Amino acid sequence: MATWAYPPLTPERLKQEEQCALAKELEWLLYSLQESLASLREGLRECADLLAPKEPGSTLVLSSLRSESVKGFVTRIGTRIVKGDVQVRLNSLPPPRGAASTRLVFSNVPGAPDLVLGQLASVRNLIDQSLDIVDVSTWTGDSLNANFISGQLRLLYENITEAKSILKGELGKTSHWWENSADDNIFDPPLPPYVSFHLMITDAALVLYLRTLEPNSPSHTPTVFTPDISLTGFYLRDKIFGPRHRPHDEAGDVFFWRGEEVKVKEKLRVESQDPSLIVIVAKLSALGHEVTKFIASLKVVMDEDDTESDSNE
Repeated sequence: MATWAYPPLTPERLKQEEQCALAKELEWLLYSLQESLASLREGLRECADLLAPKEPGSTLVLSSLRSESVKGFVTRIGTRIVKGDVQVRLNSLPPPRGAASTRLVFSNVPGAPDLVLGQLASVRNLIDQSLDIVDVSTWTGDSLNANFISGQLRLLYENITEAKSILKGELGKTSHWWENSADDNIFDPPLPPYVSFHLMITDAALVLYLRTLEPNSPSHTPTVFTPDISLTGFYLRDKIFGPRHRPHDEAGDVFFWRGEEVKVKEKLRVESQDPSLIVIVAKLSALGHEVTKFIASLKVVMDEDDTESDSNE
């Protein structure tokens, strides 16, 4: 079945009518987006509330699986770890005399430094910026300017995506433990010498890395009397038992930690799922999906080139 316009319209008039219809559709879409922005604002506020410094916070268990290497807990309030008590058993970390393990306790002395989780601080800032973008799009800027709203939505999507990536631990800079180890004075008593206590967020979980370190001093020069060296340059031990396996993935690597070069003797990883962070990731995923739909709708009505737009995302 065909649809005919009577009286027939000239091509110029038909083009004008198409442009008028698109303009009305775009205006309707921009008005409807204001209601959607209110829903986005509510979702972002829920994420912000989950990172707010509210008592009593979240107490997370930190215990190694199938071993007694690590047993303890930490308490997170907002972006800070405010309390913690962890018992550690490592071959390279002898416990104090009369004790079965080394106890790492967060100090409650007034003025003691806080352990701030930089990743969560970054996520909170991105969520705050996202709320500002929504507010500007609603009240301050020109809410009926399609180009303005389209730019705001793209910026909002970038912020949401970055916040989600940080919570998943997808940004490599967060793993620089040699720069982000906890201050010794956070603990009472302070950490033993050459011990790195590093907390980070990976897949919405709190992950503790404990490392015992040693200075990177030049190795001794072997002599002809060294029993495990052959004159051909091969280790006799390796020839008999095969090459030694690395005890962990950082064995033999050199790091610049607190002003000196060190190597990692032992490395231990313990993970604890954080329910609040899991909820935030789920909410950010849903919000990002909604913003993507709004951007796509504007593309269609504004008759943008999809190829060019996608290359900018």
